Formats: sequence, structure tokens, C-alpha cells
Amino acid sequence: MTRANWSDAVRLGGLRRFAAAITLITVLGHAWLGFEQAWLHPLVALMVTYGCELALEWIDARVHGRPPAYTRGNWIDFFLPAHITGLAIAMLLYPGARLAPIVFAGVVAIGSKAIFRWSVDGRARHVFNPSNLGITATLLVFPSVGIAPPYQFTEALTGFGDWMLPAVVIGLGSFLNARYTRRWPLIAAWLIGFALQALARHWLLGSAFLPALMPMTGMAFLLFTFYMVTDPPTTPSSVRGQIVFGATVAATYGILMASHVVFGLFFALSITCALHALVLAYRAFALRSTQPSTPAHEAPRAATPRAEPIAPERRPHHARL
Repeated sequence: MTRANWSDAVRLGGLRRFAAAITLITVLGHAWLGFEQAWLHPLVALMVTYGCELALEWIDARVHGRPPAYTRGNWIDFFLPAHITGLAIAMLLYPGARLAPIVFAGVVAIGSKAIFRWSVDGRARHVFNPSNLGITATLLVFPSVGIAPPYQFTEALTGFGDWMLPAVVIGLGSFLNARYTRRWPLIAAWLIGFALQALARHWLLGSAFLPALMPMTGMAFLLFTFYMVTDPPTTPSSVRGQIVFGATVAATYGILMASHVVFGLFFALSITCALHALVLAYRAFALRSTQPSTPAHEAPRAATPRAEPIAPERRPHHARL
């Protein structure tokens, strides 16, 4: 199996398991755990993300003269990214009884994959984490929309259940990231950076240290850590790049919190993704500027092959004397 095929296989395996995990959490959340959103919210989110993914793929295929991706292989696999994005939006946003913010978030999330793209290692990749950007844009455009309350994930749980659900989320997220995304350096840098920014705010600004660490105990923080910030297409692959990315998210979050900006997790990730895109653009520009260009009149001429004499014993029969 080639490296490209192996990478595609790992990516597909991760997508399938992420999709299964977020579907299970959504069903359990609405049926038992105590999700505050209506059942209609995830259904509308899925219809929007599915429709946008389908329409954009059809347009891209027509423009480039190729068959659409959903006509090749298993068409269910084609919708896995849209499935994960739609359910994440419906799970983390709380728009009350309205559907328009969910529709807006879904359109922005899927549309960003077609608009904000960059070529990395010869392959076009989207820059922003789709679900996170959709949530960020919705929070900015709809001031009355907030993030789902953290208690909704464990509202119906007591005693051992309060520990069991986070343990399952951490265990499953650890397995998926170790086996498929391979973003453990990023996770470690993000967690260490989060603790350091809380300590820095305590020393420099006098804020309470332990309350600054309290978000780490919530389900929303765990989902963000293991299922959102580690998105492979929008994060670096190298260990050094992952460490810088995770630390940057934490530092940006600390700056936002010091500036009294709410919903700092989502804004910090969007800002970091934008900074990562600028770094990629700078590297591409620097690479092009360092490559020497050879003028056309100085281009080396192709060597003309010399005709070798035919050995007497290899001459055609009619040419022999």
C-alpha cells in the first residue's frame, strides 16, 4: 500500500469513527442527557450541510470537467465531513427556538471549505475548521445566540455517571487522536498552554487561578480539545508545527479572556487558523522568490543524440557486401 493510499485510508477510518461518535452523543444527548436544543436543530443542520456539500462538489466538478466525488466509491463516505460539521454546530450552538442561526452556521461552515483554501504538499486544503468557523461567525452575526450551556451534557446524570461520561469522551477521543489524527503533540501543547495562560493571568492581572482552570473540567472543553482543535486538514502535521499551533490557541484564548471577550475558545481557534494560513502563504511566497528563473534565451539546449555506426555483424542482410 502506497503512502497516499495509506493516508487516505487512515483519514477515512478516522472520519467514520468521528461521525459515529458524534452521532451517538447527539442521540443520547437529546434522548437522555438533557440537551436544550430541539430535535429539529440537528436535522436542519444536517440538511443544510449535506445540501451545501453536494452543491459545491457538483459546481467544482463541472468547472474542472471531472466526475463528482459522490459518484465514485461509497457515497456515504462523501458526506461524512458534512455530517460531523452539522452535528457539531447543532450541539454547541444554542439559538433558542430559531432555525436561521443554524442554517447560517451550516452555510458558512461548508462554504468556507470552498472559499478559504490553500495548497499544502500539492493538495488543496481548507484553512479554517469548518464547524468552528460556522459557530464563530454565528456568534458575531447573531448577538442573541450563545453557546449551549455546559450542564446539558450531564444534566440527567448523577453520582458515577458524572464521571463515566467524561471518562468515555476522553478515552474515545484519545484513541481516535492517537490512531487516526495523530495530533497528540497539539493536544499536549494546548492543555499545557491553557494552564500557563491561567497562571500568567493570575500573576499579571490578579485573576483567580483555580477559577481560570475550571473550564478544563467541563464537557464543552473536552469536546473542543479532543474533537475540534485537532482537525487534521486545518492543523500542521509536523510535531513542531502542532506544538506551535496548540500553544498559539492557548495564548490567544488568554488574550481574549484578559480583554473580556466571551466564547474565547471558538474565537481563539479561528484566529489561530487564520494565522496558520498566513504562515503557509508566506512560506509559499518565500519559496517562489528563492527559486532562480532561467531566461528563455539562456535555456540549455537539448543534446542531439549522435548516430552510432552499425556494427558489421548487426547490419541488415541486404546491406552486407
